[in-house]
Amino acid sequence: MKIKNIFKGLLTTLLLLVLSTGCESYNEALLNDIGNKRLFSPILKKPQIRNQTNVELDWETRAEDDHYVIEFSADDSEFTTIFKTVEVTAEELPVQVALDGETLYSIRIKAVSANGKEDSNWSVTTANTLSEQIFLPVQETDIAAVEAILRWVPNSTVTKIVLSPGDITHIITPEEKASGIATVKGLVPEESYQANLFNNTKKRGAITFKTGIDIGDGILVKNGEDLLQAIENAPADAKLFLEPGNYKTLASDGINLTTEMILKKSITISGIPGKAKPVLHYKITINTGIENISLLNLDLDGTGIENGSVFTVAPLNAANYGDILLSGCEIHDFVRSLLSASNANGSKIASLKLENCKVTNVNTNDGAEFINVRSAYVGSIVFKNSTFNTCSYNRDFIRLDAVSGLTGGGLTSAVSIENCTLHNVSNSASPKRILYVRFISNASTIRNTLFTNTTAIFANQGATVMPIFGNNNYFNAANFKDSTISNNKVDATGTTLDPQYEDAASGKFTISNQTLIDNNVGDPIWIK
Repeated sequence: MKIKNIFKGLLTTLLLLVLSTGCESYNEALLNDIGNKRLFSPILKKPQIRNQTNVELDWETRAEDDHYVIEFSADDSEFTTIFKTVEVTAEELPVQVALDGETLYSIRIKAVSANGKEDSNWSVTTANTLSEQIFLPVQETDIAAVEAILRWVPNSTVTKIVLSPGDITHIITPEEKASGIATVKGLVPEESYQANLFNNTKKRGAITFKTGIDIGDGILVKNGEDLLQAIENAPADAKLFLEPGNYKTLASDGINLTTEMILKKSITISGIPGKAKPVLHYKITINTGIENISLLNLDLDGTGIENGSVFTVAPLNAANYGDILLSGCEIHDFVRSLLSASNANGSKIASLKLENCKVTNVNTNDGAEFINVRSAYVGSIVFKNSTFNTCSYNRDFIRLDAVSGLTGGGLTSAVSIENCTLHNVSNSASPKRILYVRFISNASTIRNTLFTNTTAIFANQGATVMPIFGNNNYFNAANFKDSTISNNKVDATGTTLDPQYEDAASGKFTISNQTLIDNNVGDPIWIK
């Protein structure tokens, strides 16, 4: 018993000593803080990279801090050389600082007092800038078949432009540097190029473009000629280049217009690279005997065309078609579908691709779907880098039906929507579908796309395979993420940020939301 009591006494004494020592250490630190002669170091938030080369910094502030000093050191964690110094107040946070591209910056920040306290210790972080972009967007009239006009911010420090493929180098003259404009020659027609802008070895911009068709092997159609007659006279696989202007065809009465263009052979119809888009006032019917159709750099105007779809596939018997391409076109004011294949009699279409296009007020009469494929098979539908504004009112967007004799026979229909902006599309009182896909074997991918102002959903059909989603945004488009809607295939990963359009009512969809800009969401033409 005595031994136990002695042991308890020793244990209690030991615990008291430990507690006493711990409290003393804590109190000592607290007292030191109360009487601290130095400001506390800023507690930093994670740096954000904005617009490729601007670093956004933020931290917790204190009332006793008068201002803050920020120092940047490029590719130097020891701060041997200070690249830039900035002073800011709490009211200026978060602060964005412009830096060079493709550089790892060490950043340190300290608080400075106005009442005699010592500056705080440095708080240190890092940020890695991305490729700088001082190239300006390519203008449609700047790209020809064998040369391209490239533009950047005037008076920037730049020395050369290097294009690939071909490793073509253009040395920038003092006059070009001042104006921010250079013409690069010696290019190959119909080639996809990347142009990199340098200051010696430091890259300051990158841009891609595709040169135009060489008109040398094509047929020139002058403004005022009968386009339908020019198509009739052209051989199969011809390339027609249209001068700028309006193209209409008078009917036999010499008063009314013939608005139907009937294509019976493969053909390319294009505006002239580097010139304004010619305006075509026709709906297009695709007949048997066509392999490929390409419409490039055109303005397709359906104003006043009765019951007009852009393309109609309606052969008397089943037919096989190749690729339909729309590139660099403005398509507007057609009351019916972009592609109608509701009476195609079991035909097969290899692909429909629409890229770098603006589509406005198409399929507005509530008569069918925007892509209306009820009696045919389409192997691939690709929408890329394009804008769809007020299309498919009160109807589904893409309809691919399970056509007897085609579906289930080893064929697959694939849909891809990438880097597009869809505003007021398939908008109605009850949810319509972006993907009304019932072809038994199907696949779809929707990435980097911006949906706004619509009640639409993606899909609710059992036959529609769950789409692959990635980096999409939905504003005023809540049904895309509403899991309470029966059988709704939702995008659980998508964001719901306000894109802050410039003026949607006027068709100006330039976005101001910094997060969407940084994440490259929507049609690239609206990301400045």
